[in-house]
Amino acid sequence: LPLLQATAAYSREYTGAWGMMGAGIGAGLAVIGAGIGIGRIGGQAVEGMARQPEVAGQIQTAALILAALIEGAALFAVVVSFLIQNKF
Repeated sequence: LPLLQATAAYSREYTGAWGMMGAGIGAGLAVIGAGIGIGRIGGQAVEGMARQPEVAGQIQTAALILAALIEGAALFAVVVSFLIQNKF
């Protein structure tokens, strides 16, 4: 029985540490994913504009909207990570 009590105290003590580590990893992955996504959108938009200059305005508008959506999703993920971090 003392062994089980020690294990329970150990897991309770480190629950906050695991939460902090998860929040940090989650925020980092969100930012990395957003950077990759926005970079790919920018590169493909420039390539599309080079291939068809007559629709450059439409491509630029669509790329800007998509980049804003990705940025919003990444911001949401970072905010959730900070909320997890503030819980502990």
